[in-house]
Amino acid sequence: MRYLLFLTMLVACFSARGEKTQSSEKEDSPYEQLEILTRAMQLIRQDYVNDSKTSYKDLTYSALHGMLDNLDPHSQFMEPKDFKNMQEDTKSEFAGLGVTLTQKSGILTILHPMEDTPGFEAGLLPGDQILKINGESTEKLNINSAIDKLRGKAGEKVTLTINRPSTSQVKDFEIVRAIIKVPSVKDAQILPSFEKTRPRIGYVRITQFNEPTATELATALNNLEKSGMDALVLDLRYNPGGLLGSAVDVCGEFVEPNTLVVSTEGRTPSREYRTSAKSTSQREYPIAVLTNYASASGSEIVAGALKDLGRALLVGETTFGKGSVQSVVSLPDGSAARLTTARYFTPSRNLIHEHGVSPHIRATLTSDQETALLRSRRKGEGATTPPPADPQLNRAVDALQAVILSAQSTPPRQIKK
Repeated sequence: MRYLLFLTMLVACFSARGEKTQSSEKEDSPYEQLEILTRAMQLIRQDYVNDSKTSYKDLTYSALHGMLDNLDPHSQFMEPKDFKNMQEDTKSEFAGLGVTLTQKSGILTILHPMEDTPGFEAGLLPGDQILKINGESTEKLNINSAIDKLRGKAGEKVTLTINRPSTSQVKDFEIVRAIIKVPSVKDAQILPSFEKTRPRIGYVRITQFNEPTATELATALNNLEKSGMDALVLDLRYNPGGLLGSAVDVCGEFVEPNTLVVSTEGRTPSREYRTSAKSTSQREYPIAVLTNYASASGSEIVAGALKDLGRALLVGETTFGKGSVQSVVSLPDGSAARLTTARYFTPSRNLIHEHGVSPHIRATLTSDQETALLRSRRKGEGATTPPPADPQLNRAVDALQAVILSAQSTPPRQIKK
């Protein structure tokens, strides 16, 4: 009876929204489809062999998972525990292996192993495909279900069966869960070869965009400026994104107040995101931004904005191309729907989604160079960070030196009287 009352209310909701009974809408009538859904649920509850799986909650959750998963790889239904996990992620601390997941061609794929985490230290790489978790196939797992299996109590072991497409190698990784603390700003330094010379090139890396990122970046930049930094390399390689507001605030460290950073367009009215009108940043030195194929979402917003606004040179590779907006709407029981509602556009109206942001200067790494770069970031490996054998970083430094030398050799403009 309660379910039938809920169904009646749902149908009334459709009517209240002004659903018209035009001929084109009769082909996709909410009344007919809800009747089919209701009948299917009745049959399952009446006849399915295992009645422990036929509660209204279980069936409703399963239907919502299917509806949202079928829309695109980024729309998801989050059960209460999944929604809570997502909220914990943005606060930079959670328990698990420390890998960011996506789905490519229906295959559960590692977008980025977070640094200083068990997954990173075990040697997982971007692009690794997770075939099994503790012996269970991931073929029918959505991202939320996979994350739930990867997380658990600190100290417990998880076995991942990994296919590495670059080598066609299938290998088991036994990894111990740990409390994951993710500092988003790392390796702030004057590059070693420029410590005692001019110009002095600074370097800072952002691993993802979470709540404290902009504040951490401002502190790092202030310290580098006190050390006499003349130009900056901002490394966004392997950055999977994060909070939109954090990405906008990072841009605010380098551009004028109230500057358009990104806009969105969807079925709802378009929206613009601008830097704070109260920003007082005066960071005017040259900037080079490093990007690669694993720079996604928030990192693409920052790279695209600084490129379009003429504030930075982009060096590296075209970014991932994840430029869609996911709106998270909480539901009454503590669950939530994460729904793709719009797409991001850079200040020059360039579409990010499925296109990515292209660099001014293309520079790539060989597979061996990339492996060495990631290995050097693991604890106890590599004497310096960033490592010296980094062609993308070297190209960025060369570009910054050229910009500085060009500015120094340009005579001052004469003012005509």
